[in-house]
Amino acid sequence: MFRGELYGKKVTIREVAQMAGVSIATVSQILNGHEQKFSPYTVEKVYAAKKALRYEPDYLARRMVGKHSRAIGVILPDVTNPFFGTLLKGIESVMYEEAFVVMLCNADFNEEKENKYLETFIRRGVDGFIIASSSISNQTLKETLVDQDLPFIVLDQKKNTGFSDAIETADFEGGVLAGKHFAELGHEKIAVIIPKNAPENVQARLSGIQSIYPDCLVIDSPLTKAGGKQASEKVVASEVTAIFAANDEIALGLYQGLNALCKTVPTDYSIIGYDDQEFNELVVPRLTTIAQPTFELGRQSAKLLLKRIAHPDLPYTNIVLPVSIVERDSTARYLR
Repeated sequence: MFRGELYGKKVTIREVAQMAGVSIATVSQILNGHEQKFSPYTVEKVYAAKKALRYEPDYLARRMVGKHSRAIGVILPDVTNPFFGTLLKGIESVMYEEAFVVMLCNADFNEEKENKYLETFIRRGVDGFIIASSSISNQTLKETLVDQDLPFIVLDQKKNTGFSDAIETADFEGGVLAGKHFAELGHEKIAVIIPKNAPENVQARLSGIQSIYPDCLVIDSPLTKAGGKQASEKVVASEVTAIFAANDEIALGLYQGLNALCKTVPTDYSIIGYDDQEFNELVVPRLTTIAQPTFELGRQSAKLLLKRIAHPDLPYTNIVLPVSIVERDSTARYLR
């Protein structure tokens, strides 16, 4: 059996912490040479667990001699969504220019997967992290990254908690823009399709449109094409004349679902999406949407992370990128 493996499985720092009965941050600091911060009893427990599990923190050894991996870890919630593909392309464009390798993990909105991926990235010694998923807890971020002084960026899927750099887009304003557009077209009854437990940036879109339509119908559905399709029956059963989809994937599913119910866009229903994916120009009718600068969001996050890696003591930065409405053919004036 190789060192650092237990029954053929790689031992993680979390397992050492659990056996010792301490936090991951405590294990990291003790193994990093900061034993003086803890009682002899705690230090003894950590080293006993390390020995029992045969844990070998190779990444710590590399960092202690001042070397860098020139790699970053990126955690995304759903790589099948074109939004995240464009985001990743923006990240990679900057990292490639700076000779950094991007290591990608798809978390599927699963907190357990995110935690394990985070541990893997740490063990492999990446120089920084970009986290674009909301499932991972703030406590985990603090214990695994903040307390170990590891550079990371949170994107707009994850609320900024004040202990990291962050980049987001103006999602509330995006919801306002959608609401104003519907109002200008004379629509009085609208629906919003959004998951019940949506990430905070997506919830901000709902809050924005509710500032224009406080009594809008809110339909709970996933941020997927299947989610839009399954919401179609609830739309048709209501009295709404316009629909705000929380992302373009939902809007595309709506097209399919409404068509199956013999309804047309925009004759029967006006639809606004969110993100401005490339397929919006290809569907019929072309989709009106709220555009956010997805590629630039990726580039700015990469640049900010590299700046944090190079200058770890700088004050934290929070960047908000603007959004805009792109009017196409899926919205029309409501004729009473």
